[in-house]
Amino acid sequence: METSTRTLNKSFLERIDWRLITIILILFGTSCLIINSAMSGGQYETNFLLKQILYYVLGFLLAIVLMFISPKTLRKYVWIIYIIGNLSLVGLLILPESSFTPIINGAKSWYRLGPISLQPSEFMKIILIMALANVVYQHNRFTYNKSLTRDLNLLMKIGLTSLVPMGLILFQNDLGTTLVLIAIILGIVIVSGVTWRILAPVFIGLFALGSSIILLIIFKPSIIENVFGIKTYQLGRINSWLDPYAYSSGDGYHLTESLKAIGSGQIFGKGLNNGEVYIPENHTDFIFSVIGEELGFIGTMVVLIVFLALFIHLIRLATTTSHPFNVMFIIGYLSFVLFHVVQNIGMTIQLLPITGIPLPFISYGGSALWSLMAGVGILLSISYHEKDKFTIAKENIEKD
Repeated sequence: METSTRTLNKSFLERIDWRLITIILILFGTSCLIINSAMSGGQYETNFLLKQILYYVLGFLLAIVLMFISPKTLRKYVWIIYIIGNLSLVGLLILPESSFTPIINGAKSWYRLGPISLQPSEFMKIILIMALANVVYQHNRFTYNKSLTRDLNLLMKIGLTSLVPMGLILFQNDLGTTLVLIAIILGIVIVSGVTWRILAPVFIGLFALGSSIILLIIFKPSIIENVFGIKTYQLGRINSWLDPYAYSSGDGYHLTESLKAIGSGQIFGKGLNNGEVYIPENHTDFIFSVIGEELGFIGTMVVLIVFLALFIHLIRLATTTSHPFNVMFIIGYLSFVLFHVVQNIGMTIQLLPITGIPLPFISYGGSALWSLMAGVGILLSISYHEKDKFTIAKENIEKD
């Protein structure tokens, strides 16, 4: 009786996920330190540190607002949000180039509102996680007898839900974001309840296809050109990944400089603001190279440990939450952040090809950070509105 009453009467502060907030604050501090250090090279006149602090402040405000919106309410309006997200992507395709829809770095992927640029594809990551979580929840909610047919039906629903945003983002030539969406889809599918009799052949087939394409690029690029219509020069990013020093004056420049920076940092690094290797855009996609050079192996391991703490916390949250939608969202968000971390760090040390995927919570950026913080807000909402911590306690009291 006493324990149940205390659980029911948890205060506002006790319902907040302070562990998650602490991890994000550590990443925020790391981001500020490294961006400030990256600016010491004098590449740009813009004060990216002040802008990053502003982006974080706005991101925390967004997270706080979302924390007070229950997951049940989000589920209620998820398809309206999904439609709005896709319409924002359509607008970039049909609207002419202007100050409102400028071409930046060769792509029309942003809406510019005065000093603020918004990239809808970044927000589509969180929107797709919500939509897929709802699809899986609604399907399993009314599934009483598991069968191959029902599993295939669920995969079809997931595929159709994902097809529209993925197609619209591919039209923007944004392969990096498309890969993130695929990672989100795979993460949710794995825990959706679909039998491994279906998933195993699919994953094996995808692995075989990917491996075959890479081998063809290496040994028979003419086949890739003839079958897929891809020109040899368009494979420069893959070739420069496999042999960066042969392309060090072109596509391999970023990678060779990144390897040089990280390698020169050795164990303890050169110290903050003491970076010597010039890497373009080192405050965004290649910020891990700055960490490796200036903080060394020890610094990179500390950053990885913080991310590991985040992943462990998300897994713990997924195992303790009571609602299937919440579980699906957490796994989707975990897949999103994990792919970003693995791909970003992997590309800076030549484990993976270079893509325009930033290091989450650390790289400079507005839309990418706000998308991440929107996810943090929903995670906080899941903890704040978790029913079994309050409703079950109330039921126990009534029984007593």
